[in-house]
Amino acid sequence: MENMVNRIRMFFNTLFSSFATIRQKLFVDVIVNQKKMYKSFHDQVEQSVPQVTYWYDKVPRFFKAILLLLPWIVGSLVALHYFNIFDKAQVIKSVQDPNIVIVSSDLRKMVVDGTVQIVPFVEELRASGRIDFNELYLSKIGANVTGRVTEILAIPGQIVQQGDVLAKIISTELTQSQLAYLKAKSMSQLAEQAANRARILFKEDVIALAELQRREAESKSARAEYRAANDELRVFGMDQKSIDRLAQSGVIESINLVKATIPGEIVERKINKGQVVQPSDGLFTIADLSTLWAISEVPESNSYFIRKGQKATVMIPALRNQEIEGVVKYVDSIVNPQTRTVVVRMEIINKTGQIKPGMLATMLIESQPTEKLVVPISAVFREDNHDHVYIRIDDDKYRMISVKLGPEGKGYRPVISGLSQGQEIAQDGAYHLNTERKRQLNSK
Repeated sequence: MENMVNRIRMFFNTLFSSFATIRQKLFVDVIVNQKKMYKSFHDQVEQSVPQVTYWYDKVPRFFKAILLLLPWIVGSLVALHYFNIFDKAQVIKSVQDPNIVIVSSDLRKMVVDGTVQIVPFVEELRASGRIDFNELYLSKIGANVTGRVTEILAIPGQIVQQGDVLAKIISTELTQSQLAYLKAKSMSQLAEQAANRARILFKEDVIALAELQRREAESKSARAEYRAANDELRVFGMDQKSIDRLAQSGVIESINLVKATIPGEIVERKINKGQVVQPSDGLFTIADLSTLWAISEVPESNSYFIRKGQKATVMIPALRNQEIEGVVKYVDSIVNPQTRTVVVRMEIINKTGQIKPGMLATMLIESQPTEKLVVPISAVFREDNHDHVYIRIDDDKYRMISVKLGPEGKGYRPVISGLSQGQEIAQDGAYHLNTERKRQLNSK
């Protein structure tokens, strides 16, 4: 066994000696060939430009040795330059952990460090909604009688005051009611006169008490019918002055006036001239657009969050995300069984008239401030359906970690797990850090 080991050792020693000899011989051959080439070049230059070779022969020997090594030096420099040995750019250290990123001086300027702190946190609920009429200042005006439209005096977009005439309707039903009123008035007067005569005759002992009571009952019944006829005309749209004028003159007017019941703008009209209308038909809609409602349907799971009087903001995309601040005026007491939502409403002022009913809106409702551990949203980025932040390890090194955060509120997100108070993180520039981390991983 020992003899075999010695033989193997001798074999490798002989092999290495042969390699060394061959390497030395190759080097000597290269130097010899290089000298021959220089000698040939010297002879050619001496024939054409003897003055050059004359000065060359007089230079010291060490200068000639340098010229002999010059091709090797140039070749070495070219090779070193090819492999970026002379590149002054900072070399990124090799990183084994794929979650760690090493920052350069340029990237350092893009990153702002901060600490995880406990601060008063305002939770913000974002709910989609719409702009609607303020129903306290909305009126749908219909016909008071059955009849035919003879004249229309108002159009959509027109500003009207309470009592302005919007349209005129001719109605035989109104004529019959006025006639019935005049008859009831006459019967009431006759019955009252008969009752007065009966009282005189009863005092003279001409008629019995039963006759007096009958006459007084008829008078009361006639007065009741008279008052009922008066109320019927009021229902048909006649004011008391017009009714009194009818009682005095006895002139029947078959024209019914459709009047505005509130001041505002006509936002809808549903009649045309010559159309037959009934009391159940809606003819005009008038709204005061100086105040509007913002209405949102909040999922029942978030209804605990909302209270009447909370601060809220309405953001309207159609007006370049204009924000209007206000408070919650109403929270519905029941849950819609079909949509499982709760209606929330706030009132907004529309001084300029730019806000229009029907516009889409987003309602942002704020909770009362509570002390919570938070991170700014600029420190958070999302990857693989998880939230991440970068914690600082030292001056030029950060580590990516996964965290669990709550919903955003006022530029912050509450920490549920993954971070502790006082921990140093990249407060701004997390996106740049993540881009650099991926670049370093791809360059390995």
